Amino acid sequence: MQPLLKRLTTLRADIAAASEQLAIDEKASQAASLESELNQSEVWNNPISAQEKSKQLAALNNIVQPWQTLKTQANDIAELMEFDDPSLLKEVEGQVSALELELAARKKDLLFNGKYDDHNAIIRISAGVGGTDAQDFAEMLERMYLRWAERAGIDAKIVERSAGEEAGVKTSLIECVGVFAYGKLRSENGVHRLVRLSPFNSDNLRQTSFALVEVLPQIDRPDEVELDDKDLKIDVYRAGGHGGQSVNTTDSAVRVTHLPTNIVVAIQNERSQLQNKETALKIVRSKLAQLQLEQHAETIGDLQAGESANWGSQIRNYVLHPYTLVKDTRTKYEENDTKAVLDGKIDGFMTAYLEAHLG
Repeated sequence: MQPLLKRLTTLRADIAAASEQLAIDEKASQAASLESELNQSEVWNNPISAQEKSKQLAALNNIVQPWQTLKTQANDIAELMEFDDPSLLKEVEGQVSALELELAARKKDLLFNGKYDDHNAIIRISAGVGGTDAQDFAEMLERMYLRWAERAGIDAKIVERSAGEEAGVKTSLIECVGVFAYGKLRSENGVHRLVRLSPFNSDNLRQTSFALVEVLPQIDRPDEVELDDKDLKIDVYRAGGHGGQSVNTTDSAVRVTHLPTNIVVAIQNERSQLQNKETALKIVRSKLAQLQLEQHAETIGDLQAGESANWGSQIRNYVLHPYTLVKDTRTKYEENDTKAVLDGKIDGFMTAYLEAHLG
């Protein structure tokens, strides 16, 4: 049993070190506090707030519970080994091996060491230079992230979308809810470039087009990024486009401007003005959090006016002609199967980015 005891001791030490790095005990305490709040009937007097708390609790539990399970399994094996029964040797060895494999897979969580990596994420895709091709490329990226989310067990939904006149989308706003959603997606923040034979050009010429992808940590708790009312300009106007007749007959659309940074967020997707305002404020907080990370600012008050993920930060090239290759300009990671990448196979790019930025 001695070699097995040594392996188990190493496992327990690794689990403890990883749990400390991920602040599992702190997150478990937060989860217990939220669960206690949600058990109080009065919290449901504000359904929007209660739903946000429920999302926070689910996100925390998704991170905490696997590590707590690992710790419990290690303790159970240690108790089994105390019997020092040779007939249990094969069973114990199997359990230790299984725990080693489980820990190796779970250690990927340690890549997510950023301030907001355990948060949900908001993706904003904007078509850039390239006309209809750029709008089509923006829609290709929208599909790519939706397919990736489906495979990764991330709940993704389109919050706001502006379709192009001929094809594609001008802008698309996607909310991603799941374990380490922002941590996984932050590698995608920047300008994406497509080179291909244009399907919208009668001469079928090679066309280069661009799309901007902004990835923001979703800030559900207002106290994480506090907004001063005097810094906000809130405009209400009549919603247009998709949504049905009842949307268009009420002033339900909301535009929020954060005056110090000139960040503007407009939402009209929901029928309720209150819901649109809550969503817009959430995205403003998320943009401010991302800007704070980019500018290494101590406080929101230290931020300079500017766009998150500006057009100068090209991060990835998607070449479909004259050869096929998707290559990240920062990590040099590349994939030749462009069809698979555009179908959501982007985990390799994400892992390469996280490993390059570890520590």
